[in-house]
Amino acid sequence: MLLLLILVFLGVFIVTALLLIASGAGASEQTKKTLAVLQSALASNRPNAEDQIVDLRKQELLSAVPWLNRWLLKLEVAPRLRILLYQANLKWTAGAVILMSAAAFSIPAYLIYLRTQAAILGLLIGVLAGMAPLAYVYTKRRQRFNKLEEQLPETLDLVVSALRAGHSLVSALGLVAQESPDPAGGEFRICFEEQNYGLDLRVAMANLVTRVPLQDLRIVTTAILIQKESGGNLAEVLDKASYFIRERFRLKRQVRVHTAQGRLTGWILSILPLVLGIGLYLINPDTMRILWTNPLGIKLLYASAIMTVIGALIIRKIINVQV
Repeated sequence: MLLLLILVFLGVFIVTALLLIASGAGASEQTKKTLAVLQSALASNRPNAEDQIVDLRKQELLSAVPWLNRWLLKLEVAPRLRILLYQANLKWTAGAVILMSAAAFSIPAYLIYLRTQAAILGLLIGVLAGMAPLAYVYTKRRQRFNKLEEQLPETLDLVVSALRAGHSLVSALGLVAQESPDPAGGEFRICFEEQNYGLDLRVAMANLVTRVPLQDLRIVTTAILIQKESGGNLAEVLDKASYFIRERFRLKRQVRVHTAQGRLTGWILSILPLVLGIGLYLINPDTMRILWTNPLGIKLLYASAIMTVIGALIIRKIINVQV
């Protein structure tokens, strides 16, 4: 009886195993057929993905020109230019700025030398023209910083309201990132995202000050970091900081009103000689041509240019009142 049960069990086991093997073989054949159909449908001339080498290193494109990009990667000036372009909110590359500066230098310098045969005059005008792209970058940077500085009191008021409502500092930064307009909202959004990615608050605040090197923002970040270590009422500290920033803006506007006449005088005295010379040249070219054809005239041109620059710098020093 026991032998009969063992034989029945072995028979059932063998039959079940054979059925499973057969079904598996059938499924495998069906799977191979399906994969073959898909591969034939998606066949292309592209190389196999398994043979491709994937480079996971971070590549920073400083210029669209390959040799210029390799050259800029070796220089220390490229990171500084990249930071300036970010602060100015310009989509240019460091290589584009350098190429524009080189073109703005070479073309006017060559034309002035071709016209006047004065190498030093052409070099001076070329240098001034070559600095035009950098001057534009600095102008955009200053405008963006001024706008952010004007938005800072309202941003601090929003943080104070969030803290008094019971939110944490990180939640308050997230609220500022959502509600504040650019550029303040964008900078605080980056700081908030760095916090979410696990970066320490001190490092995130240091990165914020690096991106936006404003004195008022340094004061605010210092107050936040001191409060984190020693404790205290952060809402009250930020409220007072917002009040002092507003008062400083009010005083700065008063100073600009009182120095408006000096700024206008500086612009007129700096531009008037150039405009007057161009006008006289259009009226009587033969008379003005003596300035760059006669040796004494060339010396007078150099002297007038140097004295104009010195006068403009003196006027700027007088009217530039630090608040």
